[in-house]
Amino acid sequence: MIEYAGRKDMMMEFKNKLKGKIAVVAGATRGAGRGIACMLGEAGATVYCTGRSIHGWPATRNRPETIEETAEMVTCRGGIGLWAQVDHSDQKQVKAFFERVGNEQNGRLDILVNDLTGDANMEFKPFSEHSLEKGLKVLENGSTSHLITSYYGVPLMLAHGGLIVEMTDGIGDEIRSFNFYYDLEKALNIRLARSLALQLRPHKIAVVSLTPGFLRSEEMLDNFGISEGNWRDGIPRDRFFAYSETPFYVGKAVVALACDRKVIQKTGQSFVSGKLAREYNFTDVDGTQPIWAY
Repeated sequence: MIEYAGRKDMMMEFKNKLKGKIAVVAGATRGAGRGIACMLGEAGATVYCTGRSIHGWPATRNRPETIEETAEMVTCRGGIGLWAQVDHSDQKQVKAFFERVGNEQNGRLDILVNDLTGDANMEFKPFSEHSLEKGLKVLENGSTSHLITSYYGVPLMLAHGGLIVEMTDGIGDEIRSFNFYYDLEKALNIRLARSLALQLRPHKIAVVSLTPGFLRSEEMLDNFGISEGNWRDGIPRDRFFAYSETPFYVGKAVVALACDRKVIQKTGQSFVSGKLAREYNFTDVDGTQPIWAY
């Protein structure tokens, strides 16, 4: 199910490889979205970090992270970090946001990452016991929002091509049996990438779906009662934690794809961060190459 490798020699360096590129990371407040935004910034990109949580107004209960913080992290790493509070399920807000991007960046967008989930209040219950209202909210926050975001973002990419990344969980036809609505949401995002790839290939816009492995997100670390500094203390509780990865790992995967001049050959496909690490020869921030094999 999982593989692991230690430090490699001659790792790919991404610093300043995306200087001058414009990126939007929709859902950059925390987790994979924050890691992706940071790595795009480290590669020199201008990164718009969107989400709903801002200082004083957390959108997700018991979570302190904000999009302002993510934008600051992008800038500290060498990029240009910008932020915008956007509810991506609201068409008017999304439209206004991309109008801003177009006005500020001369109508250009190079990279769009859809990493939207939000606080869906997901219930770990059988379908017959699950709240329909909450289930539909899962789909609204995690899939419909992706479609709305791509609808208004794509026009900024048509003239020159680019890359769209659909963040999901899994790469194929596997069923995530613990929750019907979560499974449907993630499957929809994979299908969205495949179908949109067919539509946008003539415009040289590559569309892929991407999943991290066992992600050491802020919330995951909190759930284990540990920090990034002592994360290995979580292994006795869950042996698979030994093969976990930071959010920066999948961030490097996005950067590798964005730097690939032949990325259009990958359009419509699904990828795992660890396998892209082997292909493009990069590591997680600790020098390892964990792979979660779906």
